[in-house]
This record gives sequence, C-alpha cells and structure tokens, in this order.
Amino acid sequence: MKSRRTPSQKRVLKLLHASTRALSAQEIFSKLRKQQLATGLATVYRALDALKLSGEVHVRMQTNGESLYTAAHDDTHHLTCLNCGKSVTIAECPVHALEAQLQASHQFQVFYHNLEFFGLCDRCQS
Repeated sequence: MKSRRTPSQKRVLKLLHASTRALSAQEIFSKLRKQQLATGLATVYRALDALKLSGEVHVRMQTNGESLYTAAHDDTHHLTCLNCGKSVTIAECPVHALEAQLQASHQFQVFYHNLEFFGLCDRCQS
C-alpha cells in the first residue's frame, strides 16, 4: 500500500533498501548526515512511522528496547539470546495459515508479522 511519500520518507526508504541489515533510527540519521542529506532525527522517526503504517517498512524490537527497521520484505522469524543479544534468522514459519485466517475472520489487513523466540544460545548455556 504505497501512498505519496515525502522527500524524507523517500530518503529513508532508499537507505533501507540499500542496507544489508536492519538499522536503528539513529543509524539511519547518521548515514543520512554522512550523505549530506539534511534530515533531523525527529523527521527520521516521523518518516519511519509513516512508512511502517503504509506497510513499506518493518520494525523489530531488540531485547534492549531499541527498534530496528528494514524495508518491507518477507516476514521475519528469529531466535534471540536474552544474555548476549545474538539473533539468528530462521526460515520456518508456523503462522502463515493463522495469518490468513485472522485476515478473513477479522477483516484485518496484515502487512507483515514478526515471530521471535527468546532464550539462551549455545554459548550462553555453557
């Protein structure tokens, strides 16, 4: 669902599409400044919120409370260690059927979902 984007939204989205990993709002702000694109941190947050609401950006909360942003793509699934913060992407998804059922039964448009399991990685268990 793409709406008309502001110049700031376009810059943020272009940066996220070019990134190989999820970025925090602060990282996005820093990268834009390095590119000499005048965008304030509050503007970055507003752009991210608008892009999130349009389904063009995915947001994922880390265990430390920081949000990480990526350009919209497939749903994400992770195993995250509560001790060291290591996060491993997993391909399996047991909730696609549930997502379709919820969309139909609640007339709710789902843009994406995040499935995350928290525990201890093999190193932290030792």
